[in-house]
Amino acid sequence: MVLGDVMLDEYVWGNVSRISPEAPVPVVQVERQESKLGGAANVALNLKVLGDRPVLIGVCGRDSASLKLKRLLKQKKIADNVLVTDNDRPTTTKTRIMAHSQQVVRTDRENTEEISEKVAEKILDRIKKMSAAARAMIISDYGKGIITPGLLQEVIDLARKKGLFIAVDPKETHFKSYRKVSVITPNHHEAGFIAGRRIVNQKILEEVGWNLLNSLQAESLLITRGEKGMSLFEKKGELTHIPTAARHVFDVTGAGDTVISALVSAVSAGASLKEAAWISNYAAGVVIREIGTAQVTKKELLEEIKTNSRF
Repeated sequence: MVLGDVMLDEYVWGNVSRISPEAPVPVVQVERQESKLGGAANVALNLKVLGDRPVLIGVCGRDSASLKLKRLLKQKKIADNVLVTDNDRPTTTKTRIMAHSQQVVRTDRENTEEISEKVAEKILDRIKKMSAAARAMIISDYGKGIITPGLLQEVIDLARKKGLFIAVDPKETHFKSYRKVSVITPNHHEAGFIAGRRIVNQKILEEVGWNLLNSLQAESLLITRGEKGMSLFEKKGELTHIPTAARHVFDVTGAGDTVISALVSAVSAGASLKEAAWISNYAAGVVIREIGTAQVTKKELLEEIKTNSRF
């Protein structure tokens, strides 16, 4: 199950050859447009491409963006029947204006207020119905109002009772609510922000990591560190540093989605947490070579591991 902020990612591609006479901004001559699944929907797509059967649970509006979103989900064979429609909020949409393979500007259409209790109850009801067949739950929190502290507590309690592996891609504002989960995957900026410290060296990284793990009473903590790779902290006292597998970096958009998807997919298939973290690191190395949100296939992932394996 994937619970979180479902989004539509739109890309407007073009070229720039002049500056506007109206203001000191570039004029983008539009050549093409495309829409992609974003946020929690991109997490579900990552799982689908790896061969899993994701159930996407979230909220969309009653608007043209939701129709595009559901059309994309149908094309990718991801069920949309457990999405909750909220007439009072738009479908979160991020539109990126791209020129010469670079992002010029981004526009966001969204409502980041917390969902109503009525909508939260509908989400919880869907989770209860789908949990019997699930092996894991991913909570993809982008801070768009879907993940509320109250819903989060009920969902984590339910998942723990069901014995599900619970993975969280966190938002800083809810960090203290992600208690007793299986793994939480902040990047080093998020981890440092929560701890009130800038992670500038190995010593601070380790202090921040162990303190966060202990305060959340989590089973593990995976801090992603950009070009420095990842660091996996485990409750049993083991710390594993994983060097980056990336050779070229074009766009980190959606890399966190790929990391948590590959990790949970691997654990669900029987991998140890360390093995899953290594696999997710290789998966991230593939997608950041693409522009925009991307996914890694089994074939691409195996090829990446064979080419760059340090074992």
